Amino acid sequence: MPEQLLNDIRRTLASARSQLEYLSDLGVENLRRDVVDAELTQDIEAIASLDETLDAIRQDLGDCQRCGLGASRKELVYGVGNPNARLVLVGEAPGREEDQKGEPFVGEAGRLLDRIFQAMNMRREDVYICNVLKCRPPENRDPQPEEVATCEAFLVRQIAAIKPQVIVGLGRFAVHSLLKSKVPISRIRGEWQTYHGTPLMPTYHPAYLLRNPEGKRDVWEDMKKVMRRLNAEADSP
Repeated sequence: MPEQLLNDIRRTLASARSQLEYLSDLGVENLRRDVVDAELTQDIEAIASLDETLDAIRQDLGDCQRCGLGASRKELVYGVGNPNARLVLVGEAPGREEDQKGEPFVGEAGRLLDRIFQAMNMRREDVYICNVLKCRPPENRDPQPEEVATCEAFLVRQIAAIKPQVIVGLGRFAVHSLLKSKVPISRIRGEWQTYHGTPLMPTYHPAYLLRNPEGKRDVWEDMKKVMRRLNAEADSP
């Protein structure tokens, strides 16, 4: 991708996030999505028109040092799975084990996610899994706005390259980043949203389920909705 276009995407994402913060400070809730979607539509259409591959995006990412996390990480965690996946799952950021292995969701939360796939009659190889951030924040702290604004451009490109039928946002931070909304995950979990024309299902992060096992039933209900949507897409002419 031309560096100028990538810089434009970064600036647009940063501007969108600034407007979101401004509207939040004003107490404006119902205008956030409209404002941010209008900001991003032009750049996302430009990305999709490039018809990039995941390999080309990874090559462009390189040994990324675009933010401070590059200096503290062990391995960059790009994403894994089927480049033509119908389902994309987006988490927050790599944890300790992911940082060691360079692959998303390989720790205990990842093993729980694999069991969810099995219950859905899917395998990890059938879907695509990635995070908003490609590098682990120190001590697993929350990502900083400037880190997200820098890294999110690559997530946008990944999703545009895959063109999934459904996206699942795993956890509060991923959902807030994708939807440009600060609505609590407990309020929108299980309710269909849209990410630039693609159906998006917000649900709890597997790590949350390890701490709160009672949430597993909610997540399973969400995943059943995802399966129904995928089946409907497969049956449509």
